[in-house]
Amino acid sequence: MSTKNIAAGMLSALMACTGGAILIINTAERMGLTQPQLISWLFIVYFVGGSLNIWLSIRYKIPFAGAHSITAAAFLSSAAVHFSLQELAGSFMMAGGLIAILGLSGIFNTLLELIPKPLIDAMLAGLILHYVVQIVPAFKEAPFIGGLAIIGFFLVPKLSKSIPPLMGVLILGGVGLYFGYDFTSISSVPFSWPHLVIPSFTMNGFLSISIPIAVLVLSNDLAVALAALKKNGYEPPVNKTIALSGIGTSIVSLFGGHAVNIGGMMTALCSSEEAGSKETRYRAAIISGILVALFGFFAWKVSIIIQVLPAFFITLITGFSLVSVLLNSLQSSFSESSYRYSILFAFVIAIANVSFLGISSAVWSLLVGVITAKVLGEGSKSADATVSNEKIGKSV
Repeated sequence: MSTKNIAAGMLSALMACTGGAILIINTAERMGLTQPQLISWLFIVYFVGGSLNIWLSIRYKIPFAGAHSITAAAFLSSAAVHFSLQELAGSFMMAGGLIAILGLSGIFNTLLELIPKPLIDAMLAGLILHYVVQIVPAFKEAPFIGGLAIIGFFLVPKLSKSIPPLMGVLILGGVGLYFGYDFTSISSVPFSWPHLVIPSFTMNGFLSISIPIAVLVLSNDLAVALAALKKNGYEPPVNKTIALSGIGTSIVSLFGGHAVNIGGMMTALCSSEEAGSKETRYRAAIISGILVALFGFFAWKVSIIIQVLPAFFITLITGFSLVSVLLNSLQSSFSESSYRYSILFAFVIAIANVSFLGISSAVWSLLVGVITAKVLGEGSKSADATVSNEKIGKSV
């Protein structure tokens, strides 16, 4: 277990347990849920989501990291208020069924194999850039804390190359937060187990909740995660991964949970060079899963702590955690000379981060990139060169 494994795992879990938890808390407040119902929601998606990713990482020695769909939680912040908790539970269960059916059919795996690696790199770079650029406004909001975080990012590698620069961001940024930020008082909350919710199935829930959530989980989470694994040289069991995410989503719906799945940015971080050598990166995902599951178990306590953390600090940590992943993706995508416009279009569409027809920018990025490459014949020169080299090797 290396320091890179530990740092990447911790930062991956932090991504899920901060912004994602805040979105769920805000949605629960808008819906008028009770504190036990909120705790049940948090408990089940984090505990089951973390456990699912731990099992997958151990079983396949591949870095699967995640908890629940943060984009789906963001969607629910406005959509969920029009439904009862029972109707939402039924809609979440149907969404899980849709995801599982798509995974078992094998359609998703076939589509993923048709996407050239440089386009996947460009898509990931565009998505990650959205998080990294937020460092600037976060620094503007709190120059003292942001300045210490930046110093930590550059100082720690000078002191020891075995310690990732992100640890410096956490340590010095945390020191700055301690001295430069006034925390609100924390109230005590009693422990409670998840509460069973009897699902109610409606056509309105299926059209308004189930289909959008299934699309968001598939496009913003599973597609990004599987593409990141493929980009970093792994061969994940695509069909099983999707099917298990769907089955897990249906199970947690019985306790008010909206989704459990493999996370996009979390897996991208744990599968990157920042997480250590390729053979040991799955350990970073295991650490991430353990922390996520523990967050779920202690949701009655830690959710209160998360609520008092300032948004700019969460933004700083998230942005710095993805800097190295961004650099690697940019270098890998734009260094491929046989692709030009297709990579540029995929990159720009991913940066825009705009959904259209209910489909996320990640999917549109890859779709437009593949179509552009086919229309302009990009990538064919590289393929021809590979075939020629193989023929030369055989003749020799």
